Amino acid sequence: MSDWKPKRFWKEASVSEENDGYGVLLDGRPVRTPAKAALLVPTKAMAEAIASEWDAQEKEVDPRTMPVTKGANAAIDKVRHQREEVIALLAEYGDSDLLCYRAAGPDALVTRQKENWDPMLDWAANALGARLFVGEGVMHVPQTEKALLRLRDELVDLDEFALAGAHDLISISGSLVLAIAVMKGAISEDEAWRLSRIDEHWQIEQWGEDEEAAASEEAKRVAFFDAARFFRLSLR
Repeated sequence: MSDWKPKRFWKEASVSEENDGYGVLLDGRPVRTPAKAALLVPTKAMAEAIASEWDAQEKEVDPRTMPVTKGANAAIDKVRHQREEVIALLAEYGDSDLLCYRAAGPDALVTRQKENWDPMLDWAANALGARLFVGEGVMHVPQTEKALLRLRDELVDLDEFALAGAHDLISISGSLVLAIAVMKGAISEDEAWRLSRIDEHWQIEQWGEDEEAAASEEAKRVAFFDAARFFRLSLR
């Protein structure tokens, strides 16, 4: 039974406009989430992306090739019912943001972190009113309540679909600041990804690239870019 995979049973996937959003139909029958809820999404663009994923399946359905469908399922089945918990979880990243934890050495890495990360912290201070402080090593760097509340404010108005995209942008990068910058269009996901991997790429330069680590990084990169796309598709 562990080798069983769902088979393609439909000929055509299409989009339907509903009172509460947009649905996806397989030969005229509505797609439902794993929890059996109606798969209704906020934008026609997202529904069209989901329909394209279903149309692209061949003999067997491979969920790994369906990131927009996966994101919509998570938004409806999970985030919708745990909204406050998700916001609280994501807001906590502001108190442990990647950009605030700096190396004590060597000098070249210290300089690289400063040159790449300080401009983003300055952006957060100027554009969001959230000035974060930095420290060396892994010891907790206390942040002001004002800054943390301002960062949290960027999450509270997002619907469940945008929050689902934000979740992966934040958790994969380890930075609430970088994720918000992407969501606001201040930087591209390419730049955010590069900035989030400063430490890892430094290590590669010093010691070479490990094949297993490279595969793991590529999987995270794809998921990060998928999350950025899903977030944009959620915007009305």
